Amino acid sequence: MTDEKRGETFVMRGETQPTGSEAPIAFTTFIIGLASSALIHLGDTPNPETGLTERNVGMARQSLDLLAMLHVKTRGNLTEEEEKLFNTLLTDLRLRFVEASKR
Repeated sequence: MTDEKRGETFVMRGETQPTGSEAPIAFTTFIIGLASSALIHLGDTPNPETGLTERNVGMARQSLDLLAMLHVKTRGNLTEEEEKLFNTLLTDLRLRFVEASKR
């Protein structure tokens, strides 16, 4: 038996998992956070800081481009679940972006 723990997309050897606020962010939580930013900029979700719903298509495009770049750069290193989530998020956000661009 080895002292090996599997992360979502990598192997950590001999490291203990921090607890509470020190715990590392899960990759899926990270990409959902980026997707949430795109939704805020598309005007589909209120900004949590202001409570206002505002559309900024340029910033939405930037968030979407960032997600797309991250998807390309992580290709082959994602679990099946992460890949499925990424594809679903990108498809949904791209459709929403096209709709927001028409308004």
